[in-house]
Amino acid sequence: MPSTETDGQLATRLATQTGHLLLELRAKLFAQGASTWDVKDAGDAAAQRFLAAEFAAHRPNDAVLSEEGREDPRRFGADRVWIVDPLDGTREFSEQGRIDWAVHIALWEDGGFGAAAVSLPSLDRTFTTDDPTPMPPFDRERPILVTSRNRAPYAAVLVAEGLGCDAVRLGSAGAKAMSVVMGETDIYVHDGGMYQWDSAAPAGVALASGFHVSRLDGSPIIYNDRDPWLPDFIVCRPELTEGVLKAMWG
Repeated sequence: MPSTETDGQLATRLATQTGHLLLELRAKLFAQGASTWDVKDAGDAAAQRFLAAEFAAHRPNDAVLSEEGREDPRRFGADRVWIVDPLDGTREFSEQGRIDWAVHIALWEDGGFGAAAVSLPSLDRTFTTDDPTPMPPFDRERPILVTSRNRAPYAAVLVAEGLGCDAVRLGSAGAKAMSVVMGETDIYVHDGGMYQWDSAAPAGVALASGFHVSRLDGSPIIYNDRDPWLPDFIVCRPELTEGVLKAMWG
């Protein structure tokens, strides 16, 4: 039977509860001496099972696009589609001491976000469109750009050089985007290797807090296209948007 929770309440609860489940599982697996690959696989599978059951119970008529789930053909003609990454940053999840992994829950409804939530379980924080995080003040002389742990995207290099940024590296897309929302960093630019579920919930949360979110060319991001590939993404403070785009495109 569908729940009485609002979409925002459901997104927030699912992101939070999935995070708690993953923290418990991770601790258990580390204590057992499980391999990195076993930790990754177990985390992905457990989070997907939990979320699939919850959506079936509480939003049975909605389509779901999940990284770990089978294609739901209902989404191609649906007005309501949940876009989910049950465990964003599987690599970081499998490494003891890493906190830069996340859970993404977003509802794409009638061409916009109906709800979104990103949990950072290791920080015990869930960011949600139901209760947007106020944008912190910007008082740095040099903006801080966040980029991937293992590569510096060309677009990020251009922005770092064009705006004179300091740079930090983090794991999951959700952790990077939420570092901007928290005010720990100011710009997140990604130019390759991403799917809709990687950016949907972070985009919804960041937009609700007043941040700029777009494709690299500055155009709005449209979700629930048939092809799940959506390779580029910007989240930044609004006052830096013009400089970010100019650094990439001149």
